[in-house]
Order: sequence, then structure tokens, then C-alpha cells
Amino acid sequence: MISSDRLQGTPVTAFGPEGDRRTRAALSRNAGMVLTETVVLMLAMQITSGFAPASALMPAAITLLVVRLMMGLVPGRGLHPHEIMRRSVAAVPIAAGICIMLPALQGETHHAVAIALFLLVALVLQYPARMVALALLHRAGLWTINAHVIADPDISPLIETFFRRNWRYGLMPDASRPASVALVADDALARPEALPASYAQVFVLADTPQLRISGLHAANAGGAIGLRVKHLRPGIGADWLKRAMDLAIAVPMMVIALPFIALAALAIWIVDPGPVFYAQPREGLNGRVLKVLKLRTMYRDAETRLQDLLQTDPAARAEWATHFKLKKDPRVLPFIGCFLRRSSIDELPQLLNVIMGGMSVVGPRPFPEYHLAAMRPEFRRKRCSVPPGITGLWQISERSQADIAQQEQLDAFYIDNRSVWLDLSILLRTLPAVILGRGAC
Repeated sequence: MISSDRLQGTPVTAFGPEGDRRTRAALSRNAGMVLTETVVLMLAMQITSGFAPASALMPAAITLLVVRLMMGLVPGRGLHPHEIMRRSVAAVPIAAGICIMLPALQGETHHAVAIALFLLVALVLQYPARMVALALLHRAGLWTINAHVIADPDISPLIETFFRRNWRYGLMPDASRPASVALVADDALARPEALPASYAQVFVLADTPQLRISGLHAANAGGAIGLRVKHLRPGIGADWLKRAMDLAIAVPMMVIALPFIALAALAIWIVDPGPVFYAQPREGLNGRVLKVLKLRTMYRDAETRLQDLLQTDPAARAEWATHFKLKKDPRVLPFIGCFLRRSSIDELPQLLNVIMGGMSVVGPRPFPEYHLAAMRPEFRRKRCSVPPGITGLWQISERSQADIAQQEQLDAFYIDNRSVWLDLSILLRTLPAVILGRGAC
């Protein structure tokens, strides 16, 4: 393990030029986030001004801002995206309870509807406003703060790469510069004698969506990157809530998708006449066999084409052994096959699997048997503990670029940290992933 005295950089001190620069950056960063919150609240007040005067909405605006500050949403560094969403939504009923319920006890309810509408409008505006504010602060060099990674030499570069790529967490590892934050990947290093006392913050890192660090789940850390709190598990009604959300999404989506499915089926039949749908056996919840519905994107003699290529092309064999996918797959129908895969239209029939209860909208992808056979038996058992999904962390991050170890990591992170908030976060990030079509064909 890397001990603290082997770090190239040094902890930052509270005094001197570096301390002054850090203080100015923190003030500018916090002022920028508070300004963003204020602009959002003013805009929400303007939108809802026809329902109540500003004097009636101002207390609600101030209350919501204070609640968000107390919930750590300003600045909100070190929180996973789904945790930011959860806290943002949770702040609304808290603010509403203060601004509506207390006056209601005194019989003053004439502005209750306007206040509720104002809070909902503010909630809708806060997420895009936050994304814009973070981008501007990052460009100005004000959002991220430097951090030192203290970990085994083999995992330290991976942690550094993760936080550099995911700069919205607000931590930018650089051992060559002073830092007030230490990111620790081993519980033993969190002891005071192992770390310089001048670190203002020490995070014992939890696992991330793309990197298994210590086995500490993000759920245990309250949605943050590394806080110690008691273990969190889905509540008794979590399965029922997830099922209700699945039906609320899948039923209307199936109605909307039917014309697209019909057009895709016609295009497939024109390119390669024959059955346009197929039901592939996959491993479902508790190991039960699940017939996953898909639009056909390959030639009917796809397996023969694949075996011919693997026997004659060593590079293709190596690519297949690593990813179980090929960038130039001879089985895929020309144009229409790749288009359906990149757009994920070929998976729309799986909405029927969701409606029937065999799948969920969000969950680990139902891989073929040959793909699952490469995974560890204990992990396959863990994978079967939740229903497979149409989309998941694999879909919105690595997709076909992920090897077996990375796929296991993504699925394990989802299973260990699953919640309505994580599902909603994945759903919101699925559309950009589908539009960009990363690694889909």
C-alpha cells in the first residue's frame, strides 16, 4: 500500500498563499452555486407569478434554498447523480411542509396551491441549471478541488482516471500538488496515524459504477463517494414500487413503440425475408428461463457466418473471447441491423417482457448462456437475485467495450445499490447513450 509519506504532493495548509487561493476558490464556487439556485428560484417565481404575488412565494423560495443547503446540495460535491436527484426531490415536500402546513394550521390556505406549483417548477429547473453551472465553474477552474489518492499501486491509477473522467464529483486527483482531501482505498489508512492531520477531509472510498475499490457500497455511504453510515437495504415495498414504475413506463411506451416496431419488422423482411421476431432463452430472476423478445438484426444463418469468421481470423477470435461481440460482425444485417442496434429499436419488443413480469425496465442485461458461462458462478447467482432489465449501467456506460470483469463490476454496483433513484438516474441517462450509440454495433 502507498503510505502518506510516499505521496509526491503534500497536504495543503490553512495558511499562506495556497490557503488564500483555496479560500478564494471556495468562496467563488459556493457563490456561483448559490447564485444559480437564486436565479432558478426567481425564474420559478416569475413563471408562477400569475397564481400568487411574489410576497407569498418569497418565503417558500428562501425555505427551499435553506433546505437544499442543509441537505448538502450546495455545492453537492462527492455525491452520485442519483443521490443528487433523490435529495432534490426530497427537499420539495420538506419545504412544502414548512411553507404550507404551518400556515394551514392557522387557516391560511389560499396560497397553498401556488406555493406547491412554485416548488414543482423550481424542482424541474434545478437539474439543468445545475449542469450548466457545473460546466461553467469547471471551465473557470473553480469546481474541482485537488485530492491525493492513497491506495495500492495497482488500483491508484484507476481511481485517478475515474475521478478525472467524472469531474462532476468535484475531485481531481493530482499527487504533484498540495491537497486538502485524501481519497483512501483501504480502511486501515483512515487511522489518524496513517494520514497527515492537515488533510481537511478523508474519504474511505466506496465502490463506483466502473471500479470496485473496497467492497463498501455507495448505498452504505448515503449516496456519497465514501462516507461511513449504516447499511441501507431496499424497503419492504421496494419490489412493489419498482413493479408499479415498470408498468407505468412500459405500458404507454409499448403503445408508442408499436408503429416503430412495425416499420422495423418490414425493413428486416425486405433485407432478409423470414421471421422478423425471435424469442431467445435467457437466465431470469432466480435462474428461471426467460424468453426475451427481440427484433431480428442478423442473417438467419448467423451462427454459420460467425464460426466461419472465427476459424479464419485470429484477431476476431481474440475480440470475441474478450467482449463476446465484434465491431465488424458478419452476422448483422447490412444497414438496418446496425441501425436497429444503435438506436436500440431491436429491444423494444422487450417492453412486452416487462409487462408480463419477466423483466424490469432497469436491471442487468439478460446475456446469452455463452456470455454468462464466462462469469464467476457466485456472481451469476448474485445476478439472478434481481430481474433482468431492458437498460442498465452497462447500457449507459461501457456497452460492448466492457470486458467480463467490467461487466461484472457494473452489474454488481447496480445490484448492491439499487433504488428508485438509481433507476430514474439510469433512465434519464439512457436516451443520450442510445442517441450517441456508443459501442452498440
